[in-house]
Amino acid sequence: MTDVRYVADYFLSRASMTHKKLEKLCYYAQAWYWANYNAPLFNNRFEAWVHGPVSPDLYAKYKQWGWMPIPMGGDNSPMFNNKELDILNKVYDTYGVYDGDELENLTHKEEPWIKARSGCGPLDYSRNPISMKDMRDYYGERIGRKYE
Repeated sequence: MTDVRYVADYFLSRASMTHKKLEKLCYYAQAWYWANYNAPLFNNRFEAWVHGPVSPDLYAKYKQWGWMPIPMGGDNSPMFNNKELDILNKVYDTYGVYDGDELENLTHKEEPWIKARSGCGPLDYSRNPISMKDMRDYYGERIGRKYE
């Protein structure tokens, strides 16, 4: 199992991007890994913030960039196994074409974030965790998997 910061480093080895986009790519990596393998890619949690899912650990590392793009970094792909790399590449190939605002809009239409924001107004502060089980079940259903 890895850490969300290493996953972020992997995405940053592919392209420079905003913090918002990076958060969403890492969220989708976790969600799709869970859906495919019924196990987490990393143990870091995501919270249902106003602009979509945010990992507090990732936020702490990159918040100084604000809305500016984070520069590309070096390749750390050798640290991932084949299953992990497969998901990371599929997530990047699928979602990497979108900007942070488009990814925010996608997550705002999906059940795990919506459920975690239950009772919150559109601009209300929230540190509500996004349930890993909700992520696994929601994205798993999209690929025909049901979990007990």
